[in-house]
Amino acid sequence: MSETTARPRKPVPQLTDLPHRVTEIIRFGDLDPQGHVNNAVYATYFESGRVAMFRGPDLGIGVSDATFVLVRQEIDFLRELHWPGNIVIGSAVLEFGRSSFTIMHAIFRDDICLAAGIATLVMMDTKTRRGRPLPPETVARLENGNIAAREAPRRRQTTPRRILTPAAPAYARRGRRARR
Repeated sequence: MSETTARPRKPVPQLTDLPHRVTEIIRFGDLDPQGHVNNAVYATYFESGRVAMFRGPDLGIGVSDATFVLVRQEIDFLRELHWPGNIVIGSAVLEFGRSSFTIMHAIFRDDICLAAGIATLVMMDTKTRRGRPLPPETVARLENGNIAAREAPRRRQTTPRRILTPAAPAYARRGRRARR
């Protein structure tokens, strides 16, 4: 007989690791026929977290003749979410690329993480519609505004990305492929 080995538990983000927070009301219209919040709505909740984060006075990141576009999003659905109620969306800047940055999001209800995700945004030139390098002042503003950064940014030789939130990478690195 073979023994079954228990899978190690996936790391789960903690609200204390995500310094930027916004509260949302779960709407009846967010539900699907199974009576829980539809999976597509989680992306909208994460968008609310991003918009609040970047429109706030501490991280306003407007860049002349540029915009930020979502190019990748991953969502792990950890528990069901039901109406009625409120949720908290926590967000933090996780890492930088040459023209992109990655944000970690998580949805909490009563301090329990219900979903977690990662979103990558690219700065796009509004005239050429192509990616363009992040200005140093934008990177500095994002780094300074991320109060969860508890250690100096680390650099890897193969990529210019820097991880900012030390508590989040256990979740964020899980199962991700290497990027260039």
